[in-house]
Amino acid sequence: MDKVRVRIAPAPTGFLHVGTARTALYNWLFAKNKGGEFLLRIEDTDVARSKHELVDAITESLRWLGLDWDGSPHFQSERLGLYRKYAEELVDKNLCYPCYCTREELTERRRRMVEEKVNGTYDRRCYYLSEAERHSRAKSVAPAMRFFVPEGRVSFPDRVHGFLARESKEIEDFIIIRSDGTPTYNLACVIDDHDMSITHVIRGEEHIANTYKQLLLYKALGWDPPEFIHLPLILGPDRSKLSKRHGALSVLEYRNLGFLPEAFTNFLALLGWSPGDDREILSRDELIELFSLDRAVKSGAVFDVKKLEWMNGEYISRMDNHSLLEAAIPFLKRSELITDQEARDRMEYLVKVVGILKERVKRLTDFERLGYYFFREDFDYDEKGVEKYFSEDGLVERLELLRARLRELEDFSSEGVDTLYRRTAEELGIKAATIIHPTRLALTGMTVGPGLFELMEVLREDVVVRRLTRAIEFVKDMKNSS
Repeated sequence: MDKVRVRIAPAPTGFLHVGTARTALYNWLFAKNKGGEFLLRIEDTDVARSKHELVDAITESLRWLGLDWDGSPHFQSERLGLYRKYAEELVDKNLCYPCYCTREELTERRRRMVEEKVNGTYDRRCYYLSEAERHSRAKSVAPAMRFFVPEGRVSFPDRVHGFLARESKEIEDFIIIRSDGTPTYNLACVIDDHDMSITHVIRGEEHIANTYKQLLLYKALGWDPPEFIHLPLILGPDRSKLSKRHGALSVLEYRNLGFLPEAFTNFLALLGWSPGDDREILSRDELIELFSLDRAVKSGAVFDVKKLEWMNGEYISRMDNHSLLEAAIPFLKRSELITDQEARDRMEYLVKVVGILKERVKRLTDFERLGYYFFREDFDYDEKGVEKYFSEDGLVERLELLRARLRELEDFSSEGVDTLYRRTAEELGIKAATIIHPTRLALTGMTVGPGLFELMEVLREDVVVRRLTRAIEFVKDMKNSS
């Protein structure tokens, strides 16, 4: 077998979305597993809709996913002369013909076919025009070029779907050159894949209809086609094709929502492929080693955001605290919880913060929601918590006693604070929870969170005492107003 060469070919008419990202990942894993090459082609022949900033967004998305490509990106807009050359070859072989039908005419014909419930293809009316008629139409209409589909049957073996075939009569004469002179997807794709020596075309199953057309072009140009592999659709929770109404977002939006690239690619890899066992958390190296198209599945895979969040949480919990802080800092800065200077000056403190929270965090954005009190003191107390824990008789006196003892505590560690609280509860003849829950509410504004005594060690004595004082005054005011 020749050296494996695969490609991903996004169009810069939109951002890189989940489906294309999954396709890129499978191509990349296949190339890495086979010791081959993974190429990037930008399909920008649609000049009106292609945007340079979207090229940047696509490459940024691939880099965030860790999908490094070999060589420089290939741009179709720089290869227009090549497409014209081969289109002229097809014209010289009488394998295509000019079509003068306008978009409006074609739309109207399709509308009538739908009304009449006719499953028809293009009727070749321009193929049958006389030379005089063509000359007359050419005066007012710039023609497109249609490929003449010969009689017969088109078939190919697919690694996922098995042997696929279609009768030529079901394939209409398709346009290969638009009326403005630009190539259509099918022509440009065939020429590029041949010119780039692509050995395997791995893409979504929505391209199966295009594959039949492209095989006809390969034959017409006298080229051997690559192997085609069509991946199953990614489905929404209702098992329809994944769309924006299911919350389908671009890759960069998932990054901005606090997902880790390692977790995201792990999740994408399992949308249509199985490692052959029950493992779900797989490192990048494990994915490369295990990846095989023979284990790609035929049925569509459901994009479950809850599972993605679970997987992301697993990755977060397994990260070392310094690496996790590095990943979290952009989100803490975006939330204005820290500044650049604080990120440098309070590094030791921040490492402890992410370390104590990471078992509860599902996304990097959760550090703001779950750990706001580590950075600010202007938080409100949970209303239900106030009703449950701040309304008990004798609470002010207990908090004042704890505050005094904490000020005198020499060992302000989680163990030292734990001992103090349990000894105080025993002396007062109450359960430890009676003072633990109000303390948590006083220090964090919340009723749940990481271990209280570990949390107090991270906050340190001065902050703990100050927040207890604030809570004492709050409870006093509450009592006085009732």
